[in-house]
Amino acid sequence: MSKILVTGGAGYIGSITTRHLLAQGHQVVVLDDLSRGHRHTTPPELLRIVHLQDTAQVEPHLEGVDAVVHFAAYIAVGESTREPELYFSNNIGGSLSLFAAMARMGVKRLVFSSTAAVYGNPEKVPIPEDAPFGPVSPYGESKTTVERILGQLDQFRGLRSVALRYFNACGAEPENGLGEEHEPETHLIPLLLRAIESGQPVQIFGTDYPTSDGTCVRDYIHVSDLADAHVAALNHLMKGGASAQFNVGTGRGETVMEVLRVVEEVTGKKVPFTIAPRRDGDAAELVADSTKLRRTLGWEPRRSELRQIVEDAWTFFQRGRG
Repeated sequence: MSKILVTGGAGYIGSITTRHLLAQGHQVVVLDDLSRGHRHTTPPELLRIVHLQDTAQVEPHLEGVDAVVHFAAYIAVGESTREPELYFSNNIGGSLSLFAAMARMGVKRLVFSSTAAVYGNPEKVPIPEDAPFGPVSPYGESKTTVERILGQLDQFRGLRSVALRYFNACGAEPENGLGEEHEPETHLIPLLLRAIESGQPVQIFGTDYPTSDGTCVRDYIHVSDLADAHVAALNHLMKGGASAQFNVGTGRGETVMEVLRVVEEVTGKKVPFTIAPRRDGDAAELVADSTKLRRTLGWEPRRSELRQIVEDAWTFFQRGRG
């Protein structure tokens, strides 16, 4: 099978995708500086602690590599508005360093971890891939810029890439001991679970959106299904497929309060919460049109029913606190 380099492979989605790649028989090398990832999520024999912006340090690990899956990035939208330079330096600068190393080592295939944040506040929902870029945060801008760079590298360097635009990644693989361990945590489901445990109310930002209950609607995709999308994208490139961009979501949305109610049903406990004003940049509804991914790569979400997502997250959360 192929030799795959995974950047940011000690993080949430990267570590689970690494397990899926290994299960498919691929040889995997993980690069991570552990600034946001966790050593315990990655088999030690696979992990190389490397700063992605050090191009010379990255190059040797690309020897014999057939393709790269590039996760390494900072992902907190709120933090990006407070420290935009950090996000541009890490997310764009780190990517440029990686691409330079790949060019020098002759590696011509890349799967890129992108985001629905490239769309900003879309005019049309569900969102198709041909919707215009309109990022409203430095995080979204950083991913948009890297996608634009990949378009140029495809044209002038022959670097074929697949950009996967995630919607709301969530859930866990408790059977592998892997799930969300962000600090600080910004994702809804683990925040709801933490509120149950601590008794400290979680904030619900805005209840006056034009949705069924006034709270934001989002498309929640199980991290296992997301990992499968990366494997499918990789297979596409290994078979000679052209560069492409795909949304990764279920095509259906749930409100914040609907998620909260499912968390209460699964855990049998009430979630303490308070209502807060809307956050800047939060769109009322973000739902993927994932038709292109399904048709082109034959991908289907298999674990992304909301109750399954919450059950997996709750099992992982309990084990982590046990």
